[in-house]
Amino acid sequence: MRLSFFIAAVAAVQGATGVALAAAAAHVDSSPFLASASQFLMIHAAAGLGLAALTRVTPRREANWLAAIALALQAGVTLFAADLAARVFLTVKLFPLAAPIGGGLTILSWSALAVWATFAMLCANSSKTPRES
Repeated sequence: MRLSFFIAAVAAVQGATGVALAAAAAHVDSSPFLASASQFLMIHAAAGLGLAALTRVTPRREANWLAAIALALQAGVTLFAADLAARVFLTVKLFPLAAPIGGGLTILSWSALAVWATFAMLCANSSKTPRES
């Protein structure tokens, strides 16, 4: 699935941005907003890389759902972190409710991933044929 490469690319950009924001928090402005944005981006960059890899080895129908969840997760984290960074660098919010929308999408995406994983596990278990004794 080619979408997995896009998910990996977004994760790489998130990771790089997270490191840059951590450097800015350490050397330019010690705002807790920058530290939080940095941590969120780096943690979710690793999750994005893992989801991209999982998407590559998952059957197509399930992989489509997984890719959608991964993209929603990346969108939520990016929106959340961008709003926090905008508050420091632009001294204004990105737009009203940007951080809560991004955070809510992130939480919803993690929840959707838990549901997806549960269904994938149940489908994998039900498709196995019982061993003969």
